[in-house]
Order: sequence, then C-alpha cells, then structure tokens
Amino acid sequence: MVVGAFPMAKLLYLGIRQVSKPLANRIKEAARRSEFFKTYICLPPAQLYHWAEMRAKMRLMGFRAEAVKPLNEDAAAELGAELLGEATVFLVAGGCLVLEYWRHQAHQRRKRSERQTAWEAMRDEVGHLALALEALQEQVRAAPAQSALEELQAQMREVRAQLCARGPPSAPRATPEE
Repeated sequence: MVVGAFPMAKLLYLGIRQVSKPLANRIKEAARRSEFFKTYICLPPAQLYHWAEMRAKMRLMGFRAEAVKPLNEDAAAELGAELLGEATVFLVAGGCLVLEYWRHQAHQRRKRSERQTAWEAMRDEVGHLALALEALQEQVRAAPAQSALEELQAQMREVRAQLCARGPPSAPRATPEE
C-alpha cells in the first residue's frame, strides 16, 4: 500500500503546487512593484539565504569564508521573491497535510467512539441476559421436582386405566312413562 500511496502523494503535492503557484506569482509581482515589500520583506531573507549558501559552499570546497559579499538589490529582490513564493507553496502544502491529519484523527475518534458505544451496548445486553437466566433458574428451582412430575403422570395413567376398565358410561335409559 505504501508503493501505491507514494505516487498519489506526489500527485497531490504537484496539484497543490499548481494551485498555489498563482498566489506565489502575485507575491513575486508585489515584491517587484512595492519598494516597502521589496526592502523589508524580500531582501532580508534573500541576503540571509545567500550568506548561508555561500558559507556552506566555501566550507565544502575547503576555504574559510570570512566575509560574504552581499547580493545586489535586484538579484536579492528576485531571490527573495522566489523564496517567498516557494515558502507560500510550502505553507499551503503543509496546511493541507495538517488539515488532512486532523480529519483523519477526527475519523479515528469517531470510529473509536462507535466501537466503545457498541461494546457498552453488548455488555448491557449480556447483563440483561444474565438477569433473565437467573430468573429462569429460579423458576426451574421453584418448579416441582422431576420425580413428583413422574409420580403425577403415573397417577393419571392409573386413573385412565380405571376409567377404561369400567367401559363407556351408558346412556341414560328412557323410562316407560315418557
């Protein structure tokens, strides 16, 4: 299932990226047009990113970078706008993941609650059945013993046998006066 889920996650990521691209492009355009946005929003992250990237590259090549020359304003504005656009895409994708996680957790809680409710209903039903069983056992104990029942059946057979031996009762005879 993980193999099948990976292309789906990749497709979802690409879909989110495509949907959030127009938003990122608007942010880039705003960065190019607005001096305030460019100066205070785009340039500082771009210069920080450039500084960290250059120091990492220099250390990997074995040099000791004491001072990194900052980017010119146009390149920094472009890099800052790109960073901001990518951060927007990342935040939208992260927000989608968080919402999906919350939805999944709510579904799990609802399922757990339903199972708990069903379990309690079964436990109550077992309790009711136990009470009914106790009542039936009391009825069985209160009923006459089996030997007494057999004794009554034997007496009934004797009475039937006596009635059969006498024969059918004769019809009343008509008297001559009538």
